[in-house]
Amino acid sequence: MTIGFFDSGIGGLSVMAEALQRLPAQNYLYMADTLHVPYGPKDKDEVKGYIMDAVSRMMAEGIDALVVACNTATSIAVNELREMYSLPIVGMEPAVKPAVEMNRATGKRVLVFATQLTLSLPKYYALVSRVDEGGIVDSLPLPELVKYCEELQFDKQVISEYFRDKLSGYNLDDYGIIVLGCTHYPFYRHILREMLPPHIQIVDGNAGTVRRLSALLTRAGIAHHGSGNVSFMCTNDDPVYIDKMHTALAYFRNQNDE
Repeated sequence: MTIGFFDSGIGGLSVMAEALQRLPAQNYLYMADTLHVPYGPKDKDEVKGYIMDAVSRMMAEGIDALVVACNTATSIAVNELREMYSLPIVGMEPAVKPAVEMNRATGKRVLVFATQLTLSLPKYYALVSRVDEGGIVDSLPLPELVKYCEELQFDKQVISEYFRDKLSGYNLDDYGIIVLGCTHYPFYRHILREMLPPHIQIVDGNAGTVRRLSALLTRAGIAHHGSGNVSFMCTNDDPVYIDKMHTALAYFRNQNDE
């Protein structure tokens, strides 16, 4: 049995790393849309076509379930994918609901980091409108962070300066939780943690996504039979990018083992 993971680039590896830890008895196929990364600045309909083409290639490889490990791609295409394919499909959305629930009693605000496209889509506005009764959610696009991640730019000084610049207009005493609303962003959780006040929690949707995946696999009767083997694909068939994905996955897992 093989579970497919799809993202525009290497960001979804942060989700697959969670699956490898929680569901080790599966095989995995990871697809990155290297021809079109990043999705954040692009047109919605343009991106939807890219997603459909890439997932079609994954289906031809014989996957048994699919995780759309990208908040932007989920917002744009997950409903259409579920209409087209009968296998279990799990999408992602920024972890705004749990963040609001965790923060409700503290009087603190929630700050959501995401791509421009995710923040501009009706799905995000509907999510915030549904769960943010107290008006405590603010949103901040961090487009450069995807670019840094794709370049494997993990230098602490560079990234810390970037975060300080982006957060310079915010009084962090007002916030209790930061939501990492793009799957590239957890690659920088450890750097962000070091520079934030200790009272601020950092949350993402990765663990919840994998719990949902596990439940759907059980419901569909898909057995946990595999060896934890991971295969990589990318839309431009670039062996250099395949090596980059190996490097990024190892980096992420090492950071989270510390």
